[in-house]
Amino acid sequence: MTPQTPGKRAGRVFMVLAWCAALFLATRFFGQWEERQQNPNVVVSSEQGEGFIEVKLASNTQGHFVASGQINGQPVDFMLDTGATDVAIPAEMAERLKLEQGFGVTLSTANGRTEGYRTRVDRLQLGDIVLRDVRAIVVPGLDGKQVLLGMSALNKLEFTQRGGTMLLRQTTNR
Repeated sequence: MTPQTPGKRAGRVFMVLAWCAALFLATRFFGQWEERQQNPNVVVSSEQGEGFIEVKLASNTQGHFVASGQINGQPVDFMLDTGATDVAIPAEMAERLKLEQGFGVTLSTANGRTEGYRTRVDRLQLGDIVLRDVRAIVVPGLDGKQVLLGMSALNKLEFTQRGGTMLLRQTTNR
């Protein structure tokens, strides 16, 4: 076995470090790219006019409308669901948000019947749209880290969908 020269050894170490750095950066880039595909509305822009606030959302690659927002000042991701009667919140998230537990209810979901409980959201925000005192349900079996933004919130807004865009409008002159 022939001894390696110090320069050759350092070159190999730097080559390995460069490859590790490149793999790390590629992983971060594609991870962020995948997140943007799931939630193209991480930053929600709003437009205000005389008597209204509008938020325009783009659909994700599956055709769903997912957007970042807040419940009681805490960050959450919403998935708009016009088929859901109420705002539906996963139980773990409800704990983190410190939502009060109301009376129990039996829920019919796509996965069958389950037990949940009613609660109220003091403040729900999507862009500059702010809704107060919104009826919600905490669903223990709800998978994922998204809040289903159901009709108990959406019925306080006007909304239209065309192609891959949804426009939400809150009237402010009431």
